[in-house]
Amino acid sequence: MFYNTSEIQSWERFYRANLINSLTGFKSISLIGTINKNGQTNLAPFSSIVHIGSDPSLVGFINRPLKAAPHTIANIKSTGVYTINHVHPAFLEKAHQASAKYDASISEFDAVGLTTEFMENIVAPFVKESIVKYALKLEEIIPIKINNTFLVIGRIACIKLEQDILRADGFLDLDKSLSLCSNGADSYYTTKLIGRYAYAKPDTRTEKIM
Repeated sequence: MFYNTSEIQSWERFYRANLINSLTGFKSISLIGTINKNGQTNLAPFSSIVHIGSDPSLVGFINRPLKAAPHTIANIKSTGVYTINHVHPAFLEKAHQASAKYDASISEFDAVGLTTEFMENIVAPFVKESIVKYALKLEEIIPIKINNTFLVIGRIACIKLEQDILRADGFLDLDKSLSLCSNGADSYYTTKLIGRYAYAKPDTRTEKIM
């Protein structure tokens, strides 16, 4: 099967969206928690979260066009702080429901039955049910002109996680935390570690360390 640009563009909108979204493969799925200046909380799932760098500790995500997804980015611009919370099987249905287009006056936390959790010096809400979560302070919002989306980059302000998934060298065993991944807009998967390998060097056989 082979498809060129004109064929891809001829596909029905949702068919094309499903295929292209699935084509990029498995992605992490997390809930981003925000709050506005009036104390109204917001929660939305994102599968576009990406590691930007470790020094400084930067994480990015893609926000859709403002017309389609205005609340998260508006709150981040307003307060400069937001949280990213891993999704686990115990509350997957609630996390998926948070993708519904609720009115700005409605908190997705309340609508889907998840619990807000606040930590010292962090104004944005965490998801209490998540066992791997972190807060970020906004560093930069980069407009992507070709499709009116935005790359939002934040610096990690704090991290909260279960101790038994953290290894001595800093590696996180996320399969132990049952953190989920996604493919497309509506499919979710569990993960299982196949192997972990030593740092690759030229002319040196790669060694499996886990």
